[in-house]
Amino acid sequence: MMAMVNLSLPAPAKSPSRPPPKLSSLSSVPLSVNRPVNFEPLRHRLIKHLDAGHLHKAISTLDVMASHNAHPDLITYSLLLKACIRSRDFQLGKLVHSHLTESKLELDSVLFNSLISLYSKSGDWTKAREIFESMGNKRDLVSWSAMISCFANNKMSFEAILTFLYMLDNGFLPNEFCFTAVIRACSTSEFFPTGEIILGFLVKTGYLDFDTNVGCALIDMFVKGNSDLESAFKVFDKMPDRNVVAWTLMITRCTQLSYPSGAIELFIDMVLGGYMPDRFTLSGIISACTEQESESLSLGKQLHSWVIRSGFASDVCIGCSLVDMYAKCTIDGSLDDSRRLFDRMENHNVMSWTAIITGYIQCGGRDMAAIELFCKMIEGPVSPNHFTFSSVLKACGNLCDSRTGEQFYAQAVKHGFASDDCVGNSLISMYAKSGRMDDAQKAFESLFEKNLVSYNTIVDAYAKNLDSEGAFELFHKISDFGVEVNAFTFTSLLSGASSIGAIGKGEQIHARLLKSGFQSNQCICNALISMYARCGHIEAAFQVLNKMGHRNVITWTSMITGFAKHGFAARALEIFHEMLKAGIRPNEITCIAVLSACSHAGLVSEGWEIFKSMHKDFKIAPRMEHYACMVDLLGRSGSLREAIEFINKMPCTPDALVWRTFLGACRVHHDKELGEHAAKMILQQDPHDTAAHILLSNLYASSGQWEDVARIRKNMKERNLIKEAGCSWIEVDNKIHRFHVADTSHPQVQEIYDKLDEMALKIKGLGYVPDTDFVLHELEEEQKEQFVFQHSEKIAVAFGLITTSRPKPIRVFKNLRVCGDCHTAIKYISMATGREIVLRDSNRFHHIKNGTCSCNDYW
Repeated sequence: MMAMVNLSLPAPAKSPSRPPPKLSSLSSVPLSVNRPVNFEPLRHRLIKHLDAGHLHKAISTLDVMASHNAHPDLITYSLLLKACIRSRDFQLGKLVHSHLTESKLELDSVLFNSLISLYSKSGDWTKAREIFESMGNKRDLVSWSAMISCFANNKMSFEAILTFLYMLDNGFLPNEFCFTAVIRACSTSEFFPTGEIILGFLVKTGYLDFDTNVGCALIDMFVKGNSDLESAFKVFDKMPDRNVVAWTLMITRCTQLSYPSGAIELFIDMVLGGYMPDRFTLSGIISACTEQESESLSLGKQLHSWVIRSGFASDVCIGCSLVDMYAKCTIDGSLDDSRRLFDRMENHNVMSWTAIITGYIQCGGRDMAAIELFCKMIEGPVSPNHFTFSSVLKACGNLCDSRTGEQFYAQAVKHGFASDDCVGNSLISMYAKSGRMDDAQKAFESLFEKNLVSYNTIVDAYAKNLDSEGAFELFHKISDFGVEVNAFTFTSLLSGASSIGAIGKGEQIHARLLKSGFQSNQCICNALISMYARCGHIEAAFQVLNKMGHRNVITWTSMITGFAKHGFAARALEIFHEMLKAGIRPNEITCIAVLSACSHAGLVSEGWEIFKSMHKDFKIAPRMEHYACMVDLLGRSGSLREAIEFINKMPCTPDALVWRTFLGACRVHHDKELGEHAAKMILQQDPHDTAAHILLSNLYASSGQWEDVARIRKNMKERNLIKEAGCSWIEVDNKIHRFHVADTSHPQVQEIYDKLDEMALKIKGLGYVPDTDFVLHELEEEQKEQFVFQHSEKIAVAFGLITTSRPKPIRVFKNLRVCGDCHTAIKYISMATGREIVLRDSNRFHHIKNGTCSCNDYW
């Protein structure tokens, strides 16, 4: 019962000339408690406001009642709390709770459950648990379900599972809501095994056969907890009543696990089954088209038309997905369609701005345009969020412009994102890409909270800066701290191993990821192919390919690139045609890989055929890299005149890459005239191009034009241009050993040079004659011969001979192109020792065995 309040007004003076007071003035008249006032109209008004959706007016009415020490009943309080939860206005909900506490009413289980839900959804799990524990014997199945859900929603999986077990101990049998909540708690790799046990219990209850929510939770558990799409599909197929939510979830999860073709097939089945896609379905399937890149642009355009016809053209979420799709699926590298769509959007919010800015960055080479868009954005009414700042910092990193990035980071701090992990991780990446690893490490250490993404970012930074030791050291720290690694961690570590050819470390990571259950992850399998190929074990890479279930364009391209770099052009082309038969359309990178394979093997006619088919068959407009591949193909084959004609007929202005490729060919074929022309064209575009100076200097040196060599070196010194020092390395017992020319710093230096002297005598006896043309300094012939035999790759091979044994191949890596004399000498060494030697330089692999090389001396 509501409290009754007596009100009385002072009696007016009996004067016939004085009118009675107006009702509106009563508030200023002193009150006294004499007669009861009925607050039922206020309660009706409160409920009327709730029914009309006017929550704030309803709360105001509650305040009026409370000010007179009057309170509605439990049912009204329950309605108020549920309205606050629905509208996600948790502050108002907490205000209702305070009024409820003041009312001294005895709460029933319905109100207790609503309060648990209120605090759970507001993120205050501590208060939710406090209310739950205070319920005593008023706890019902809804209470337990709400508490399990609270822990699951707040990423407290252990507590959620424990609460589920306590519920069973208290004699409650779980319903579909309890199962849905606890399965959600098991959607991590750590608790996935527990989820499988709960699944067994679930099957016995029969909920799997009729409840859609339970089915959706299981799909998420298999995908998020074990990256297991196959089991997710089994659950989906078993669901008798699939609704739009279930279809959308399955489509989205296929896309997230890099299976966009499966998502597209599901979408088609959904439509044919009579289900009408909603805005979330359309956004998800457009994202699947984005993952397919240019392969699904046609379907993406049809979906865009569907969006317009369905009345979703103004939906920001779908608009962002379309902007992203047109940016990633562009055929010719143009962002015109994406930008046009962005400009036509009626209302821009932070999501749409971030989508177009990110599109420019992902397109490649458009980072400055992204920065300009960001500057335009901050001049307007829309404020950037942490994702926007993260993207623009990435653009600064791509440009190696850490100074501008620091200014943007200062803006992020002003906007309150100083403690945001997303922004902090992008700052780490920006410093790393700018070569400022010390600052990257400081940024990592200053993070307020280090999560897995933070560790992945710094591990990836070390890996990309060729510091695999730092990357692996951090990986061990992650394990020590108990942080659960994910696919990206392993991918970064594999990248670090492949960058320096550390096959031992790569194999260790492979074993570790198998134990962690990532063997079927597509991204990791792609990284494994790349790692084994770049570490010189091409057959191991091929085995990974053969064991993969789902292969995307990256999978095939990685394998083609591997075969190309190893000089196995026929196998590269075979894989390319197998990819086409599998229905996978090549992208720009695939075409570069195939053209590179043709170039390394001198397959000129095949290369021309692939180049012409790019636009004709695959609708891929050649980029500068493709033109450079064709110049390399023609130049390596000695067709320098044909190559220069090709360059002159290019539809766009050749950049430094094209001319640098041509200059390299001129260096190999000793064509000084064309080489000088190529160098001139490069230096017109970039007077500080170090590679052009070095290649031209080497061309003059090979012709004995020492005055011209001295002039170029003097010019380089004046411009402060530094040549990268040649360095070779070899991995022995999981440790990298590095060597420079005439290096004497290694602890086993005496043994190394004794082995070099021994090899020199042996191979000269087999017919080896030092080629001193590769000594690019003006020295006496005897000095040249001594100098050429102290090249870093020969020292590394000698070290491999004294530290490894048959049948293990000696794997040597060099940061620059291997010199011709070293290539010849190592062939003789393989013949003298019976050892297989695998040499990777900056261009390709050389598999040398019994005096012959896989390149057939065509390199």
